[in-house]
Amino acid sequence: MDEFNYNGFNNEENEINSFGQSNNVNGMNINENVIETIAEDVNENMIENVAVDVNENVIDNEKVYDNGSADLKAASYYSESYTKPKKKKSILMQMILVAVMSSILSGSIVGGFFIFGVPALSPSVQSIFRNNTNEQNGVSGSANGVGSDYYRKVVIENSDSSVVVAIAEKVGPSVVGISVKSTATVSDFWFFAPQDTESQGSGIIIRSDGYIMTNNHVIESALSGSTNNLIQNAKIEVILPSDPDTPYPATVVGRDSRTDLAVLKIEANNLPAVEFGNSDDIKVGELAVAIGNPGGLEYMGSVTVGVISGLNRTVPVTDGKELKLIQTDASINPGNSGGALVNAEGKLIGVNTAKIGGGGYEGLGFAIPINKAKEITDSLIEYKYVKGRPSIGIQINSGFNKEIADRYGLPEGVLVYNVEIFSAAYKAGIQKDDIITEFNGVRVKNYDELEEQKNKYKPGEKVKLKIHRDGRDITVEVTLDEQK
Repeated sequence: MDEFNYNGFNNEENEINSFGQSNNVNGMNINENVIETIAEDVNENMIENVAVDVNENVIDNEKVYDNGSADLKAASYYSESYTKPKKKKSILMQMILVAVMSSILSGSIVGGFFIFGVPALSPSVQSIFRNNTNEQNGVSGSANGVGSDYYRKVVIENSDSSVVVAIAEKVGPSVVGISVKSTATVSDFWFFAPQDTESQGSGIIIRSDGYIMTNNHVIESALSGSTNNLIQNAKIEVILPSDPDTPYPATVVGRDSRTDLAVLKIEANNLPAVEFGNSDDIKVGELAVAIGNPGGLEYMGSVTVGVISGLNRTVPVTDGKELKLIQTDASINPGNSGGALVNAEGKLIGVNTAKIGGGGYEGLGFAIPINKAKEITDSLIEYKYVKGRPSIGIQINSGFNKEIADRYGLPEGVLVYNVEIFSAAYKAGIQKDDIITEFNGVRVKNYDELEEQKNKYKPGEKVKLKIHRDGRDITVEVTLDEQK
């Protein structure tokens, strides 16, 4: 009962959408009388000659190109480096001619305007120029108007960008790659043949003398059962961002399947250890930056940005157990597991571990709160196990449920499958096939309810268990052990 098996989480790629802003600048109306005066000085024959030289094929070709562009924009994905269709040589020359003549015409109009029109401008027209200039410089209008708000927004956005850059520079060197290589036996129709497998994840340098924090599910495929021993031909390597071509062999200091955490050790010193934050102080809506290796070491050191979306989210794991995690919309993908979730100060607030997959779900990533993670990893480093957890010392039959209990006329509870020798249950006289129905006076109907009550106590404390055995109820006293 005290063993908690964890098989990891299923992940899915996120897509990051970006958007831009554009500003429209309003022109001003020019006195029609001034323009008419200037236009009279332009030779009408010049305009007629230009019109004659324009070939109708130019218009036809531009219509074709416009249609092509519309189809392109309507597509789901398209390349921004799209090459425009080439024009025929004759059409190109005609276009050049039109452009030259248009330039001459425009130059004549503008030049005439400044020579003859500007002196004749009325004070009212000049005031329009002044007002427009002031508006573009943010001078006119209320200080609390739309224009001033817009410029403050730009400053905030630029500031956020600078913060993320600083975070990446500070934390990036502390997030490492982890490569796990092992050999699996694969059936090849007639024979069973060994096959090499490799998985990759992320880790965080938590001490400068070579201690690395990661997820248990990142490394467990290379380990034998619930031990810290490598299986035959397996190895775990750590890759530092500063020296990606030199993998460091890693040993497993300790791991905890219940919280999906593990600690590795490499022979290295003066490593850039991460700075710890306080996950109890974080608030929904504040900046969150995830750093890791999504998709493997090829994308090592990837940075994604979001916010804290929720706190104390109860997330089920593959064997039906649950963890309370931080929710974020910062993209977390396969390979990010074991990586860092940091706040605006570049302090570690969580260990990236999971993402909800499936159609229609985006921005649902989860991380283990760092206060809990640090408590676990500190204990693993010092004691090689998580100190202070109570243990009864039994294994249960998880298939026993209310339906089966009703069928055989038994009470609903926790069916004991095996009693560990010299454990607390063994010393209290608990036997195989006993059904535990109460824990210290509280009714328990399944494993989760029993675990919830047991974890309220500490090793060495005495509790009473009500047990159904051979058609009758008995009560035994148990002195809780420490789980190791």
